[in-house]
Amino acid sequence: MKETGLDAFRFSISWPRLIPNGRGEVNPKGLQYYNNLINELLDYGIEPHATLCQYDLPQVLEDEYNGWLSPQIIDDFTAYSDVCFREFGDRVTNWTTLNEPNAAALLGYNIGHAPPGRCSEPFGNCPNGNSVTEPYIVGHHSLLAHSSAVSLYRKKYQEKQHGVIGINIFIYDFVPLTNSTEDTTATERAMAFYTGWM
Repeated sequence: MKETGLDAFRFSISWPRLIPNGRGEVNPKGLQYYNNLINELLDYGIEPHATLCQYDLPQVLEDEYNGWLSPQIIDDFTAYSDVCFREFGDRVTNWTTLNEPNAAALLGYNIGHAPPGRCSEPFGNCPNGNSVTEPYIVGHHSLLAHSSAVSLYRKKYQEKQHGVIGINIFIYDFVPLTNSTEDTTATERAMAFYTGWM
């Protein structure tokens, strides 16, 4: 990365790797892994940008209360975020709480193409789920978890660590290269494909 001139690197912290049981004891090997990664990046002048959750969740939380379908996820995500801010915030100043929670809700709870694979007819063919309500519940809990982690960071860490925190939302748009009928039609086809996929 250094040889190619990169000065920043965005990576995701795996909640199951860091706290396998979803809450409580921190895995020392997971902690060491991320400390080593962050330190190595900094040694080469590459700024670490950490994402707290990118589609992965400790299986125990899914088994215990259906993960993002339960409001209990808010407290567990906030506690996990606190561990990350405390352990890595002296070196990480760019934080993303959730990566594409809108896509995760649609893919995991509407069409069932991503974990936990929940959906219902006519949107998908999954053994469990309700495509009409679950994506909205998951989206709601995701926003509340994001808000809780941001509030924690701002109150407890930001003044000392001087970092920034936000969320990544999946968006797309297509614009025709020219005003020609061919380019306009191609743009409409691309939008229809992506809209149908999501």
